[in-house]
Amino acid sequence: MTYKQRPMMRTALLIALLPGAGLVAGCGSDHPPLAPVCGVVTLDGEPLADAEIVFTPEMGRHSTSITDTRGSYELQYLPDVSGAVLGPHIVRISRFDADTLLDSVPPKYNAQTTLKAEVEKGSNEIDFKLTSD
Repeated sequence: MTYKQRPMMRTALLIALLPGAGLVAGCGSDHPPLAPVCGVVTLDGEPLADAEIVFTPEMGRHSTSITDTRGSYELQYLPDVSGAVLGPHIVRISRFDADTLLDSVPPKYNAQTTLKAEVEKGSNEIDFKLTSD
């Protein structure tokens, strides 16, 4: 390779590698900026297991989770993408009884929710202490 060919080879190599560099840096994702959100949901001081929690932003797709036996949750934006959209959210929490198909969580936390949360850059730990009354 001659001295004059080297700059052309370097340019060709850079052009070939640039699209991959964007993928490594996280550019070109199919979703808005997200942040991880986790926490614990309790009802009357007891962990609320098997409850669905839904964070709905002002604009964009919602994030969901199901609480475990300790009432812990971690939001998913998509099945393979954790987190929630940055900004304010309306939150709904429900747990349906398999036998009666009734929601055991008061309507003020789901159908008539008063719950709100703010998702900020970085990790977010947001707990919900619900009461029956």
